[in-house]
Amino acid sequence: MKRSGFADLPLHGGRVPEWLAQRMEKLGTAIAESIVYHYSASEFLTRLSDPFWFQAFGAVMGMDWHSSGITTSVMSALKRGLNPRAHELGIYVCGGRGRQSRNTPTELLIIADRKGFDGGELVRTSRLTAKIDNNAIADGFQIYLHSFVLTAAGEWVVVQQGLNDTNGLARRYHWHSATVRDFVSEPHTGIAGENRGTILNLVDARAKPAQAALLEIASEAPDKVLGEVRKLVMPRGHEVRMRDVDLERLGAVLAVSYERQLRDFASLLLMENLGPRTLQTLSLVAEVVHGTPTRFDDPARFSFALGGKDGHPFPVPLKTYDESLGVLRRAVGAAKLGHSEKLDGFKRLDRLVRTVEERYKPVADFERVLAHERAISTGLGGRSVLFDAARRKPVREKQLSLFG
Repeated sequence: MKRSGFADLPLHGGRVPEWLAQRMEKLGTAIAESIVYHYSASEFLTRLSDPFWFQAFGAVMGMDWHSSGITTSVMSALKRGLNPRAHELGIYVCGGRGRQSRNTPTELLIIADRKGFDGGELVRTSRLTAKIDNNAIADGFQIYLHSFVLTAAGEWVVVQQGLNDTNGLARRYHWHSATVRDFVSEPHTGIAGENRGTILNLVDARAKPAQAALLEIASEAPDKVLGEVRKLVMPRGHEVRMRDVDLERLGAVLAVSYERQLRDFASLLLMENLGPRTLQTLSLVAEVVHGTPTRFDDPARFSFALGGKDGHPFPVPLKTYDESLGVLRRAVGAAKLGHSEKLDGFKRLDRLVRTVEERYKPVADFERVLAHERAISTGLGGRSVLFDAARRKPVREKQLSLFG
């Protein structure tokens, strides 16, 4: 089992506005349902256990791509959206931030009673993962969010986040039952946070001599240098910069969205008559559903689906958000009735974008893309926590060259 990476997650204050929270709940649920339909509930948990995919997932839903707020917002949206559908999808989300985290044992016992699980073992697992990340990894972060996701088959994922008051950073920890062989020997699927140098890690594989007992992880242990792990550096500033984005991958999305011939073909795949801006969003949503792990090492790119709540890289285009959500929900609804053509179209759209990327390697002009998005923001109902473009007089969308 390997850790999949580290990311610096700057702390952001404030709350997610209701106009975004409601949409995140619907889009997050629809994406989860698509993954369950095409793959399995187990695969959705595998995705949640990957820190890089998780960051892209939050970004594609309109959260600030780099901040610690993604963790709370994504898990809250999934809990609200998936739990009412648990009997159908077989996925249960427990816990959350602060007081909600303390309700995790009660919530797990209720589910265990319904499904015939060993509730005591689930509660023990929940408490042990929190204890290990809070006490056994002496990295200066104290857990304040604990989410426990469970499937009807008994598979689980834990996503929790810690706060470091000294440096104003957060660190996210990912666990997955499919990879945990020993709770006190390399149990994580990933720990997302800034590499701060040498830390004390009592669940490193080399710490066996220091582990007197599973629940008495208090002995001294060899130091663990975490610099070996691939790092995703999250800047403290809000802006999405050119260096944060793979411009060939973004260029392929834009080519499919804005080049007339490709756009017509992409619309045909989804069996919808769609404009370029909606196709741009849906192409990135399709990648979140169908992309391989190597596709998520630049999560900033996924903020070009629906912007960010703080206005970076641009305000959230509410008209595009609602239209894209409608297309995805119609596709999911049709698939449940046995008509999978629309939902399968997302898989074909993802393949089309990759084919364009591999064959033509179009490179997006980063500054022009940003200028274009901001120029059309008013007409698309652009909104952020600081600015509501919909209140200004709409402007006509300009056709710009998005490539260098």
